Amino acid sequence: MGESTSGVAPGADDLTVVHLMRHGEVHNPDGVLYGRLDGFHLSDLGQEMARLVAAHLQVNDITYVVASPLERAQETAAPIAADHGVEIATDVRVIESENQFEGRSVGPLDLLHPRNWHLFRDITKPSWGEPYEDIATRMLAAVADARDAARGHEAVVVSHQLPVWTVRNKLEGRRLWHDPRKRECTLASLTSLTYRGDELASITYSEPAAELLARASKSVGA
Repeated sequence: MGESTSGVAPGADDLTVVHLMRHGEVHNPDGVLYGRLDGFHLSDLGQEMARLVAAHLQVNDITYVVASPLERAQETAAPIAADHGVEIATDVRVIESENQFEGRSVGPLDLLHPRNWHLFRDITKPSWGEPYEDIATRMLAAVADARDAARGHEAVVVSHQLPVWTVRNKLEGRRLWHDPRKRECTLASLTSLTYRGDELASITYSEPAAELLARASKSVGA
């Protein structure tokens, strides 16, 4: 999986790791792009994903768990927090991005219908949703606070695909606009940021629930 480093070797007492986790699979039989809508919970498979990642992280030194306020993120965080005896903090800054298509059942043909063309006038901002720069700014602030809360230990931040991918692009110095099909951020994946003090030392990506991904049904949303 992808990895980038700044050349700082880990191993000192001042290392802090912030794991950015995407939530598990959501129960979404109608294929709605649920965005920030309430009422979308983890599916049975999503619950299984959350438990599997919790087991994967059981030996880690996690002292802080924070999640988006949306149900799917809170439910994904629950077994991790329980295993480490901590409460789940809630941070609205790691919530899903705003999207003009929220609440709609959309497929490729629907997206490309002439009535939607005006929403695609600027793919770099993007014109159909929350600006990438705004997503990056709020995520960076949330990551910094999680790092401070878990200083010398590890934190888990449960968020959503686009926010996680956007902040990773920002930290790696890449452009923020991108092809959504090429995001490296599957369901229940971990994008782990290792800091020495306040300096980012490395970014690693892993998929602890990979064995379950083949069973994940296709659902619209992140």
